[in-house]
Amino acid sequence: MITHAGVPTIREQRLLAAAQGGDEGAYRGLVEPFRRELHAHCYRMLGSVHDAEDALQDALLRAWRGLPRFQARSSLRAWLYRICTNTCLDLIARRPRRVLPIDHVGAADPHTPDDQPLVETAAWIEPYTDELEDGRAAPDAVYELRETVELAFVAALQHLPARQRAVLILRAVLGFSAKETAETLGTTVAGANGALARARAAVDERLPRESQQATLRTLGDERLRELVEGYTAALERGDVETLVALLTEDASWSMPPCHNWYRGRAAIAEFLRLGPLRERWRHLSTRVNGQAAVACYAWSPERQRFAGTVVDVLTVRGDRIADVTAFIGPETFPRLGLPAELPA
Repeated sequence: MITHAGVPTIREQRLLAAAQGGDEGAYRGLVEPFRRELHAHCYRMLGSVHDAEDALQDALLRAWRGLPRFQARSSLRAWLYRICTNTCLDLIARRPRRVLPIDHVGAADPHTPDDQPLVETAAWIEPYTDELEDGRAAPDAVYELRETVELAFVAALQHLPARQRAVLILRAVLGFSAKETAETLGTTVAGANGALARARAAVDERLPRESQQATLRTLGDERLRELVEGYTAALERGDVETLVALLTEDASWSMPPCHNWYRGRAAIAEFLRLGPLRERWRHLSTRVNGQAAVACYAWSPERQRFAGTVVDVLTVRGDRIADVTAFIGPETFPRLGLPAELPA
């Protein structure tokens, strides 16, 4: 990989020369090592896997067309991030801001009939694969990589003005310098630093006191496994009391793309009795957005199999579940590398 500092290997120099001469295979070989991290960058900017894929595809096409003019004054990595960032800014200007239901409407009453239809998913933050490495992207980065795809962090980013969002990600997530960030966004170093300070303050107001990475390290793998296994077993038995006992008193349960969400053990228990626990379920434990998660499969009489229906992303506080964000829809499963069905 061409390093952040911009020192290419001999092989990379040859690939770059061939790509600038029109060799598409060389271009693919040149950018492929950056594809995963660029995709994650687009996801942080946009809060959507679908939009991130669109942005990355567009950005790599822009980079291919502009490659003959690339003169290596910066590293190829920094140049690609510049193109991806500005592609995302263009997309943000044309599409609605992504949110979670708890940031969009007030909590619902489980006894009130749900007259809110499913809405277009374009309004909602989408779940993200858990293929990121641990640690920081660069020595100057402030956040751990996995922290930066946690639902609370991604949701907080979406509330920032687009350029502040870009500055925060480039500086505090990726460890770019103020000069590199200013060049990427066509602003001054002072402007980039000011935007970073405002963005950090706004994000810190919305983030919980402790990240999920810190919480899960404190909890430990064994206790987390027990918590998730207890959760899935209670769901499969239809055991509302046991399941609710695993939640914090003020827990929330939301279900994008539904508007309705519920707050507190009593409301969640009633919702579960009236809705989900009437179904037969099987589950797979997984990780999504750097968090514990459960893939939920509902019994399909027509197919005589359990069909992928919803992915529950669990936010843990202490030794209990504080939030369940249940992403509804079979299209979520292949995006997260999950099987579409489970056998009977």
